[in-house]
Amino acid sequence: RTYMALSRSEGYDGVTHIIWPETAMTYMFQPGDRWAQELAKVAPENGALLTGVVRLDGSFMDGTAKLYNSLQAVNRQAQVPLSYDKIKLVPFGEFIPFRRFIPIPKITVGTIDFSRGKKQHSYTLPGLPPFRPLICYEAIFPEMSAGAYPAWLLNITNDAWFGASPGPYQHLAMSRVRAVEQGVPLIRAANTGISAVIDPYGRILKNIPLNQRGIIDTELPRPIVRK
Repeated sequence: RTYMALSRSEGYDGVTHIIWPETAMTYMFQPGDRWAQELAKVAPENGALLTGVVRLDGSFMDGTAKLYNSLQAVNRQAQVPLSYDKIKLVPFGEFIPFRRFIPIPKITVGTIDFSRGKKQHSYTLPGLPPFRPLICYEAIFPEMSAGAYPAWLLNITNDAWFGASPGPYQHLAMSRVRAVEQGVPLIRAANTGISAVIDPYGRILKNIPLNQRGIIDTELPRPIVRK
């Protein structure tokens, strides 16, 4: 409800796309179901809401369930035209490496590991240039952004784990480097952490400070023109 209220605040009628942070949507949903219809209420008419979700593939009943830390787009028709599953998972947080040999619990809630997504590439949505999604600390790995030009980078993250520490600032700084490396803008939506609009030179054009609630209404900066 908080995210929906912020999304429909002043300026809503002029936006084409809305971006929420990593795992902002805590309920699992399918295209057209109750939760997708709720999200569709804030999706702009000819655009989409892009939100972090926990995606379920399979069923817990028959043991086929797989969980993914995902970015999904929901349009006004409650459809899901885009879904990206996180590839670089956090050891001991999202999965236990060598689980057979290290019988310890995760440091986060839940009893099963997240599954890895497939190969990274650029995605398209109506009304947007192609973009490369980066979930959480995927933004610290240069290879995850490689080949992004002439797209833009979208980094959604939940930095609540860091608390009031240098962590969110370090995470933001490393994300800025990705924009400079690729010569493209980076849009960063962070829960608790620092949300920002970063141009291809690494300059922060707009931001929401640590532990502050708010919105950023922005146009997408242009990438560097290469000869």
